[in-house]
Amino acid sequence: MSPFASGVRRLGLTAGLVALSAQPAAFAQTAEPAARTKSAAPRPRKIPTTLPENITVTGLARGPALLYPVGETTYSSDRKDFANHAAQSVAAMVVTVPGVSFMQGNGPRDTVISVRGSGARQSYGLKNLQVTEDGFPMTQPDGTARADLIDPHAYAGVDVFQGPASTLYGNYAINGAINFRTRDGADIEGLELGSDFGSFGMINTYMTLGTGNRRYDFTLFGSDVRADGFQPNSRYETSTENMRLRVALTSSDRLVLKVINNVTDTYLPLRLSLDQFRTNPFQRGCANAADAAPGCASVRLFVNGRDGATRATSPQQAGLGRFDRRTIVGLRWEHDFTPRTLWRTQFTYDQRHIDQPTSTAAYVGPYNSYNVQTDLTSRSHIGKAPLTSFVGANFNYLDYGSQVYDLTPQGGATRGALNSTSYGHQQNIGLRFQEDWQFDPLWHAVIGLGGTWSNIGAMETLYSYGTQPQAPRFVTADRSFLNLAPEASLVYAPDTAWTLHTRVGTAYATPGYSSFFVTPQGTYGNNTRLKSETSLGFDLGAEWHPRAGLSVQMTGFYEFYHNELVSQSAGVNAPAGPYTFNAPESEHRGVELGATWQVLRETLPGARLKLSYTYDNQIYTRYTQVLSNATASRGFSLKGNRIPGVAPHFLDARVLYDQPDGLLEGVGGFVEVNWRSDMWIDNANVLSLPGYTLLNLELHYDPPARLGWAHRLHSYFEIMNVTDQVYPAGGTVIGDSLLANGQQAGAAVLAKKTGSIYAGSPRAFFGGVRIRF
Repeated sequence: MSPFASGVRRLGLTAGLVALSAQPAAFAQTAEPAARTKSAAPRPRKIPTTLPENITVTGLARGPALLYPVGETTYSSDRKDFANHAAQSVAAMVVTVPGVSFMQGNGPRDTVISVRGSGARQSYGLKNLQVTEDGFPMTQPDGTARADLIDPHAYAGVDVFQGPASTLYGNYAINGAINFRTRDGADIEGLELGSDFGSFGMINTYMTLGTGNRRYDFTLFGSDVRADGFQPNSRYETSTENMRLRVALTSSDRLVLKVINNVTDTYLPLRLSLDQFRTNPFQRGCANAADAAPGCASVRLFVNGRDGATRATSPQQAGLGRFDRRTIVGLRWEHDFTPRTLWRTQFTYDQRHIDQPTSTAAYVGPYNSYNVQTDLTSRSHIGKAPLTSFVGANFNYLDYGSQVYDLTPQGGATRGALNSTSYGHQQNIGLRFQEDWQFDPLWHAVIGLGGTWSNIGAMETLYSYGTQPQAPRFVTADRSFLNLAPEASLVYAPDTAWTLHTRVGTAYATPGYSSFFVTPQGTYGNNTRLKSETSLGFDLGAEWHPRAGLSVQMTGFYEFYHNELVSQSAGVNAPAGPYTFNAPESEHRGVELGATWQVLRETLPGARLKLSYTYDNQIYTRYTQVLSNATASRGFSLKGNRIPGVAPHFLDARVLYDQPDGLLEGVGGFVEVNWRSDMWIDNANVLSLPGYTLLNLELHYDPPARLGWAHRLHSYFEIMNVTDQVYPAGGTVIGDSLLANGQQAGAAVLAKKTGSIYAGSPRAFFGGVRIRF
């Protein structure tokens, strides 16, 4: 049963009196609800039309709307979906979630997660989403969240709240929010040690310590993963520490402390053109740019480190890579005014420090952010009808300083002259409320309104060099934005087999400060006229659980965008990275489908099928693209064109088996097919990135309790990309161009544009062991 359905039914049962004893409810608002278990959970009885007033429900109350948004399309992935194999990145956690796709970012764990295509046009991180972990914000005030700090071994699951969601989650929740849930110490109750190992020198050593009772719950996780990578200049090492402590101070007061620390040290290959990918996807024979093999990628670096002559340099010779540190500390106080009224206040400090010589330049700087949130959840009645009211406020502030240095061909990412600097801030102040009225035991009506005032103040200094002294140039951004986001939804649960919902949601995202300072040519300069993007979306969904062992969830969505922010690459030799522009009007529409089916529940109870499918059709409805050459400019209407970077079809299908008894009890595994269709990677829909189909196999063994100490040992083995397909794991959008004859460039020209494609891993073998003490 999904969190959406279980949350609705749990609320339906509280039409009578809700009695919660004070001590067992100590962690009621943050602990993982038992109803998250899906087909394994007992089926609730049919809800009667009239509930007797003396019904008493003991157990967990519904948490705040931020963690359990009634009426919003919600899909989840639980630990059983990813814990049995060598899950190396967040992609393993979300691959089974409908509506979610992913691509390779800048580094082994920098996975670009996209909900309904929201972040698919980015080259790194999680964009157009609000990301939280255990309720603490992981998205900084400029809308940046990175997946490097996520090691799947630390988590109990992830919930994805889909569709325009700024009413509850504020700025950048243009297509929803994601909440990662770490494991409870009470579930671990001891020490776990594990190690994954396999192809390309990959070794991940990790530990989890956990304990808990009514008074406290403590979890500590640490991992160190390193590998040589499957192509040159892709060696990496990443360490992660993740801690959460919950303490019940009194029967009505609780503290939650959260600490995350991540260090990412990785070399980086260059993104390829389509021609380079076809010729030499894994960049063999490319170490020396002077005598490189066909299809090799290189950057042109200033010989003197500042201007004039340039030299072609391979990623290895240049020393391209990333060294990033991310530290997050959060503290939350939860207070029960009454058993029906919860007040939460939390503060989060988040520092991201980067040193990234990723192309022709090195980007250096700290990004310090501060986030204060407070919210109140109250459960009351209008007559006999339950009413859950939520009101919240937040303030966050980002203070940053960034320096960009030209690289030299001397090697080791040696810095040359200072190219530019950027200093400034971004702040967001938000208010929101939501009313969830269960006006009938079978019906919920939800309305809400949220708003955010955002301010971005920054100044960029540009340095030029030559035979004559050059005065610095300045670009100043001082922009304020005020956005509002109303929403309404209706939920109908006629019986235990069906839950239906419809929703109208809105959202907004202001441009990030960095996008103000990149021109269409990929150089630093003035782009400060960008506007906020906004969206209006309609969802219609259903959940169907006709019997134990069969669960189907499907949602159709149609979303209208205004001033959509779209980014595109100007190539690997562009010093400033991707350029961002506003597309005046566009539409996103599609279908999400998730299903789990125990086909032979009686005769083969250990077997089941799991399916996740997304159809995502995104088009421009009003946008004229202006292209220029040395002598002319022309405008081209893109009305009806597909928005690039979004694969229309994304499918993951698994056939799973776990032996429940007998001699082979504990043996299990799955066969997985992962398919992505072709997608356009330019606005004019001239050049497409080829789709692919991957086949993966996994086997694991959990010894049964009758084997004594061996029961504590878990082992697994998997083969990824069994058929050894050559496929593009990441592809950023590239810019179209105008030829000298005034015609738009065709596919042959665009296929030579660099800065887009990362190849995916060839066939790989991984294994692992984990032991509990």
